Amino acid sequence: MVSQIAFSLSARPRGFHVVTREVMEQLPPLPRSGLLHLFIQHTSAAITVNEAADPDVLTDFESIFNQLVPENLPFLVHTLEGPDDMPAHIKAAMIGHSITLPISDGRLNLGTWQGIYLCEFRNRASARGLVATVYG
Repeated sequence: MVSQIAFSLSARPRGFHVVTREVMEQLPPLPRSGLLHLFIQHTSAAITVNEAADPDVLTDFESIFNQLVPENLPFLVHTLEGPDDMPAHIKAAMIGHSITLPISDGRLNLGTWQGIYLCEFRNRASARGLVATVYG
């Protein structure tokens, strides 16, 4: 059986945010076993899984990505939407727009320290749309 739901995550400031609880609140009841596929419908934000226990990890991710892809690079051509826009597209492409998670015993089978991240790369972002597809 396959079910699909579209929903929005609330707007957040630029940075990395653990959104596991907010995602789970939007999902239908999960099957005993299966897969959850999450797709973010934006080109300047990303979704991934990583450390969810220590908030310093979120800060470090933001610092590293800002060093890797800084704003105001002189050779960027796509600049009409502000200096954070093209770097946001590049950062989102580096992380990706979807994740697939196992479902076991009717719940997400994340590791002990893992959580779902919304990676927000715009300075003034709006709510972010996701599509969740449950296979099981």
